[in-house]
Amino acid sequence: MKLQSCSRGQDLYIYLSGELDECSVKEMRARADRLIDEHAGLSRAVFNLAGVKFMDSTGIGFLIGRYKKLQRYGMTMLLEAPDRNADKVLTVSGVYSLIPKI
Repeated sequence: MKLQSCSRGQDLYIYLSGELDECSVKEMRARADRLIDEHAGLSRAVFNLAGVKFMDSTGIGFLIGRYKKLQRYGMTMLLEAPDRNADKVLTVSGVYSLIPKI
């Protein structure tokens, strides 16, 4: 699993690629949380999932956890360009009712 990030204006962009599952989520959680803490004054965080080829329930938990963390900072979370497989998991699980897809 790879994580890259950048900030543009009031937005933090987090680009994820690889498999978002139990094996990778612990490290990704720590890295994403550190980025969120460092950019706490921004308006929103956009998680780009174009490179996520596999996601299971652990990945959903990862996203929900980051959503809750961002809410504590008053930041909005959006999901961008999910891969077809990740999109199916997110649709079936109802995540989009909580975290909008752009």
